[in-house]
Amino acid sequence: MTRPRPRIAPVMTGAVDLSGLKQRSQSGDSGSAPSRRAVEITEVNFEAEVLVRSSEVPVVVLLWSPRSQACVKLLDALDALAGADAGKWSLATVNVDSSPRVGAIFGVEAVPTVVALAGGQPLASFEGPQPPEQLRRWIDSLLSATAGQRGGNEDQAPVDPALADAREKLDTGDFVGAAAAYQAILDADPGHAEAQGALRQIVFLQRSAAHPPTAVADADAAPDDIDAAFAAADVQVLTQDVPGAFGRLTALLKRTSGDDRTRVRTRLVELFELFDPADPDVIAGRRNLANALY
Repeated sequence: MTRPRPRIAPVMTGAVDLSGLKQRSQSGDSGSAPSRRAVEITEVNFEAEVLVRSSEVPVVVLLWSPRSQACVKLLDALDALAGADAGKWSLATVNVDSSPRVGAIFGVEAVPTVVALAGGQPLASFEGPQPPEQLRRWIDSLLSATAGQRGGNEDQAPVDPALADAREKLDTGDFVGAAAAYQAILDADPGHAEAQGALRQIVFLQRSAAHPPTAVADADAAPDDIDAAFAAADVQVLTQDVPGAFGRLTALLKRTSGDDRTRVRTRLVELFELFDPADPDVIAGRRNLANALY
């Protein structure tokens, strides 16, 4: 779960990153997005259609509201450009009214906002409506900047059927099936990096989705409740307050001992492993953990 660097405020700081997974997703209309070319992004398909898809072609994400005429006009303009470019880039939409948690991943403060990603990382963004000719120049610059990063899919080696099955289950939101499929891959190949990473992501997403929206407030009201702190830390990671999540568990670790201390340390390390080891917050978090332990 590598977070994009350098940080580009306010978009995509701390986003979940499954760009190591290579499953290619079919673009299509979910039934509620007004554009046939645009994929409507929800919590279920965010990883597959934005982060994973951006490993193949640039993904342009429009964060919008159907209540805004400016948003609708911008969507129409982007849709026309996507059609003209015939698959050179992918258009995705996030309805911030119906998918506020996905909108929170991008950290947007106003709509419309457009974010371009490649390789799981944001490259550029802008807010507000833009004239068609300026959009054309922006897309052309994006394609030029990412030309060297995009490879031909025809040269890729065939995917192992078991791995393809696991990826498909993950893409369709079948977390239970995906976990079982990836576990079977790990049983056969304990060092399989993609399966290891995917299982960590699945466990985290399943666990965090079960927490109530009041998890952070509940933990603040009972700071020594370990289970409450775990739930709050998950929600903080999911909503991009990664330093807050690490700090919460580090502070709790200082107040615990014995088996409780081990539980907190283990959960904190698990959260570290969701991110790139070189992530600044992970580096700081591990340093703070070491200081708390010794």
